[in-house]
Amino acid sequence: MPKNIATTDVVIAGAGPNGLMLACELALAGIRPIVLDRLPAPSLEPKANGLAGQVARVLDMRDLYGAFSGNSGAPVPAPQYIFGGMSLDLTAVQPNPVHLVLKPQPEMVEILTKRAIDLGVDLRWGHALTDIARDEDRVTVSVASSDGTYTLRPRFLVAADGGKSLVRKRIGIDFPGVTATGHVARTGHVTVPAKLRIGDGRITIPGVGTFGLGHHRLERGIFVYAELQPDRPLIGTIEFQGGEQFSDAVPMTLDELQSSADRVLGTHLPLSAPTWPGPHNLRRTIGQNTRIAEHYRSGNIFLLGDAAHVHSAMGGPGLNLGLQDTVNLGWKLAAELHGWAPANLLDTYESERHPVAERVMMYTLSQAALVSPGPETTALRTLFTELLHLPEVSTHIANLLAGSDIRYDVGDPHPLSGHLFPDLDIETTTGPTRIAELLRPAHPLLLTFAPTTTLSTIAAPWRDRVTSIPATCPKPPAAALLIRPDGYVAWATDDPTDAAHTALRTALERWFGTPNPAESEGAVE
Repeated sequence: MPKNIATTDVVIAGAGPNGLMLACELALAGIRPIVLDRLPAPSLEPKANGLAGQVARVLDMRDLYGAFSGNSGAPVPAPQYIFGGMSLDLTAVQPNPVHLVLKPQPEMVEILTKRAIDLGVDLRWGHALTDIARDEDRVTVSVASSDGTYTLRPRFLVAADGGKSLVRKRIGIDFPGVTATGHVARTGHVTVPAKLRIGDGRITIPGVGTFGLGHHRLERGIFVYAELQPDRPLIGTIEFQGGEQFSDAVPMTLDELQSSADRVLGTHLPLSAPTWPGPHNLRRTIGQNTRIAEHYRSGNIFLLGDAAHVHSAMGGPGLNLGLQDTVNLGWKLAAELHGWAPANLLDTYESERHPVAERVMMYTLSQAALVSPGPETTALRTLFTELLHLPEVSTHIANLLAGSDIRYDVGDPHPLSGHLFPDLDIETTTGPTRIAELLRPAHPLLLTFAPTTTLSTIAAPWRDRVTSIPATCPKPPAAALLIRPDGYVAWATDDPTDAAHTALRTALERWFGTPNPAESEGAVE
């Protein structure tokens, strides 16, 4: 083989949060991926400003929640949020699945980069994927860097290269959806007069109103206000006409943002340049795409994050969706590479995650409709506000926003199966812990709460890939839980008798393949 061609297991195109998180997932499973990014260093542009949904629990499951949030312990749900610019009271939602983490994207990338490097990931900034080709066994990836060109031959290629994904275009996966033309969104870090800032993350604009975190619908457009970091205001606007007058090739200026804010508010809001160290957000987006890839997989190439789906940022769904894509795909790729993946395991990445993205497309478009101009929309918002005060409606919307309304088809009827694990304080032979802490190595987990060793004995032939842990707690969620590395319950039972034994074997084979013959010989039936 020529010196400039190297074989490897996995190449990930794109070192944003999704690509880096996938690299970490693979590394936890003993796979050392190569991550390529065309940029010479991580971007300082804060494209995302936080996380919303059950992704906070996923970060906690990987011991990343503290670094992202600055808080210790388990994630605490948010008492309220927003939907379509309307307040959503979550105090009556039990359990409340909505968690918020305010963190600019450059800081997320910094945290995940450090984690990836600590885990031994081969991270290559300034190395651009320029072309791909495929044969039956591998993908041929052409790469260009400042040192020249070279070729990689991975078994799998994962495209985390954004909404304009070169990989998706090269392999011909359709990207159907809709584009809202004409409207233009602007955001920027600014300094606003201190007398207008209340001090609790809100701003009062005389003659207009008081605005907190989120999107606020006005007669002339949408006004966005956020203090994601203390004393560092971020404002934004969305206008529904005039986008065709601008070009992405011309950078936005503070004066343009000022003019837009004044038009939307109907009054002058004095803005000046930020006084704190950068990076600073100052960007314009023309139009809004809502699109989802027809397929997430084509042979040994997979789409991830924005390469698979793009949508409005309203409600902050992007990384809640993308980062959960990564933990779903990571362990399945690793299982295939380690040789124990059951048939069609990799196909479940699309069958499980594509419906979740469809839900996100639905509710982001719904929110766009609820903030559009016109008296009909105003009337609809009045009705919708009334509905949001009904506990069953607020619960439905909360689960929709968090992504917890989707149940994977795992082949088991127990109410917990197919959902993210219930996090509880439990007692094990090594002391008190939480279920989330037991999932930090990213291994499958069989938790048994019933006073019997039979279930652990049944799982013993899979001991090289499934960790069995007996546990106790005051109110066990079930007699036993089989939890996948992505935190989703694959099987559960309330009655660990003979029928459960057969069901457990079926679940183990379905998700974790045929047991190792050497392990089976040592197991006791």
